Formats: sequence, structure tokens, C-alpha cells
Amino acid sequence: MSPQQPRYTAEETARRGDEIYEREVRAKVEAAGSRGKVVAIDIETGAYALGETALGSAKRLRVQHPDAEIWFVRVGHRALHRIGVRSTPKKP
Repeated sequence: MSPQQPRYTAEETARRGDEIYEREVRAKVEAAGSRGKVVAIDIETGAYALGETALGSAKRLRVQHPDAEIWFVRVGHRALHRIGVRSTPKKP
């Protein structure tokens, strides 16, 4: 199986993915207590899958939608990943 080539620009993928997440997915996954889990969203169909990791959620989504154009969102967070270590305040 050869790697899938993106059909949309990064900006268009992000716009579509965020729109679908806000309109159709967010309320469902937040109500289910899924904070911290990763949602993989097919930006063409609106189908989505939830998993502990991006890879896990993508695999789940591709079972039903093998050609999915995927956007990822971490439930309850602004970003999917964090770069670097989190600084903690020093104790006096």
C-alpha cells in the first residue's frame, strides 16, 4: 500500500477539521468524558473515531473509511501535541 497524498492544503484541512469538530463532534466526545483522548476526523465525510493516540484513532477510522482525509483533535486541549517540557514554579 502506497502512502496517501493529501488532497487539500494544510490550511483547508485544518479549517474543515476544526469546523466539523465544533459543529458535530465536540459535544459528543466531551459529554462522554473523553478528555485527553484523540479524535480522528475524516474532513470529507464527517466520520470520526476516538482513541488514546493519534495512530489508534486513525486506524479505527480507516477501518470504515480507508481513504479518509484525517484531521486530529485532542479532546479538551488546544493542541494535539506539546513540544518541550512544562515548566513548574519553583517552591520558595
